[in-house]
Amino acid sequence: MVFHMKTTLDIADDLFLRTKSVANKRGMTFRDMVMQGLSLVLESESRAVKIKPVTFKGKGLSPEFQNAGWSKIRDTAYGESST
Repeated sequence: MVFHMKTTLDIADDLFLRTKSVANKRGMTFRDMVMQGLSLVLESESRAVKIKPVTFKGKGLSPEFQNAGWSKIRDTAYGESST
């Protein structure tokens, strides 16, 4: 048995109008459009890969890179000349 719960949404007028317009173009109801959107968000969240940050103890950048810009760091990392 499938149960449905009624609720009230308080959304911005612009979002409501855009959603209703797209729903009409797709031959859907506003309710169906909202349900589909919520399902997509929940589905994408469950597929999201959780990445644990990798950190290590250190003393920061070496002296030659302390005040260097990203271009110098990048060029050195990729073995490119900085001239």
